[in-house]
Amino acid sequence: MNESIKMVVFDMAGTTVNENNIVYKTLREAINIVGGYQLTLAEVMQHGAGKEKLQAIKTVLKNCFDLVDGELAEKMFALFLEELEQAYEVTEIYPNTHAEELFAILKEKNILRVLNTGYDRKTAESLLEKLNWRVGKDVDALITASDVSRNRPYPDMINLAMQKFEIVDPSFVVKIGDSIIDIQEGQQAGCALSIGITTGAHDLTQLNSAYPDYVIDDLLEIVPILEKKNMVNTVV
Repeated sequence: MNESIKMVVFDMAGTTVNENNIVYKTLREAINIVGGYQLTLAEVMQHGAGKEKLQAIKTVLKNCFDLVDGELAEKMFALFLEELEQAYEVTEIYPNTHAEELFAILKEKNILRVLNTGYDRKTAESLLEKLNWRVGKDVDALITASDVSRNRPYPDMINLAMQKFEIVDPSFVVKIGDSIIDIQEGQQAGCALSIGITTGAHDLTQLNSAYPDYVIDDLLEIVPILEKKNMVNTVV
């Protein structure tokens, strides 16, 4: 076998994008305002990180209050979307440390760079616009929660990315993200590696609870990991 990694699928917020947790801060605010709760940011991130945001609200309600109420969740989600649009108008958004350097390295190595996210497409595209990242130049594709019928931890977003580039074997794909559910998504997709990164929602202990192949602290740590993986594949 002489095959190497063809695609790296990156989560956005907390992994490749630094938006100071504005999404989860806004999510917490919407839940607390509508429900009259006093949830902390840590609680919201613990239970909602990486998920499609309506599902994140439902998960937070279930895990924090043992509450299943679709109508209440919809009200919180509607306020969340409204508040988030306003927040993004005034909030500075930055590339996460070394994200752009890594994208450039992967391009030189002919490895596809795909962003996937629990955001809907409108939110995700607004982030790319603020970052001045363009699909086809800085990254090769953007796959969002609104593009698939099932979201993380189901592998549908990764499968869609593979279909887009006619990759039939997930052993040519690596997934990296800052939450447990990112790691589970990569595992369910059958990716060659599912990697956690400590720059976002979940800490080292939380990430390790999902049994990732690696946990890293900086995006550039992926480069030697890929080189090692490709070297092994070449000699197998």
